[in-house]
Amino acid sequence: MNTEWVFKDRVAAGRELGNRLNQLSLTRPVALGIPRGGVVTAAAIAEVTGAELDIVLSRKLAAPNQPELAIGAVGEDGSVYHDRATQNMVVASPAYLSREIEHQLAEIARRKRMFRAVRPAADLQGRSVIVADDGIATGSTMLAALQTVRLQKPAELIVAVPVAPPDRLEPIREHCDRLICLESPDDFYAVGQFYLSFDQVNDEEACELLRKHWSEKQAEASRKSAITAQGN
Repeated sequence: MNTEWVFKDRVAAGRELGNRLNQLSLTRPVALGIPRGGVVTAAAIAEVTGAELDIVLSRKLAAPNQPELAIGAVGEDGSVYHDRATQNMVVASPAYLSREIEHQLAEIARRKRMFRAVRPAADLQGRSVIVADDGIATGSTMLAALQTVRLQKPAELIVAVPVAPPDRLEPIREHCDRLICLESPDDFYAVGQFYLSFDQVNDEEACELLRKHWSEKQAEASRKSAITAQGN
């Protein structure tokens, strides 16, 4: 494996994405991480760019007896993205798909309660919205997330990922306004292949990142409000 394609960890990859994003003219940017690994990437982007940090929830639909293979995904608003070619290849029946969608929507509802106890959802209308993950494999969860975010009328919708296979970039590009992908190697097998450290991120870690950033933003807003009041 070519070492130029290896990122130290999600934070390092996110900071590099942030540096790329700083070259753009962004409107009140907000970085949305797809939990859980994508929250780490988005938090690093927010640190570098000064963007607000939040999450967007989407879950892959797993193939029968192949939990790592995505045959589609579902977004937090209930919208479903179907990967028809993969569904036909693995012979996913309508009954199986219905059960899997219901299962993943229940998991999204659980996560939504957990994350929204930490901070309310950001208002995305009219803003530069950056949807980030630690990488793209099939692209299903990203596409479901983009469907959800587009409905909230952002000024522009930007996808920022460290790595993705070349054949998955075009479908993503069709559903966003800008796509930033640091590396797109032909010898792609899995996202973790391109990281020196790719430990699993748990709910508590993702929540703590969101909580820390939200607290800092609130404190910053309070300071600005106090300065404005003094000036008056």
